[in-house]
Amino acid sequence: MPAHSCPALRRQPVRFFLTTSALLLLGACSSMKDIPPGTPLTDVQSRHGAPSVSCPLPDGSKQVVWSSQPMGHYAWATRVSPDGRTGTIEQVLTDKAFAQVEVKAWTAEQLRCTFGPPADITTVGLPSVRQTVWSYRYMEAGVWHSLMYFYLSDDGVVQRMHKGPDPLYEPDWIFPL
Repeated sequence: MPAHSCPALRRQPVRFFLTTSALLLLGACSSMKDIPPGTPLTDVQSRHGAPSVSCPLPDGSKQVVWSSQPMGHYAWATRVSPDGRTGTIEQVLTDKAFAQVEVKAWTAEQLRCTFGPPADITTVGLPSVRQTVWSYRYMEAGVWHSLMYFYLSDDGVVQRMHKGPDPLYEPDWIFPL
């Protein structure tokens, strides 16, 4: 009997499509926070790709960050032991994580190794007092679309920082373009 005349065989492609779609959706729902400590970095990379940043540390381990910047609001970071195993993977674009930054002590490299690449780098100020500003897009208090701004001196040291609303998500009636 030809396949087109058998109803059970005609349903197979539909069942296959639905099953495959469901599995892909479930896989897409997995988050970096679901990865247990001790997972080999190679396994994490096979699921989520290469980290955006990898910084060697003095003890032979390294700090790695997977970032969704410039348009996303999340970055996941962990320490990787010398034998290639991850520690706890944490979301680092948060108010709590930003609070650890010490003004006049932290450098641009520390920001990059802790939070990943910024969403935007700009220069502000008059020619005699120019500062580079690194902006990180994040969800303030887990709710508001915001930017955290870090102002860097010429030698790359954080001089000040502040948060503000992300203009990409403000209604046009507040900031007309």
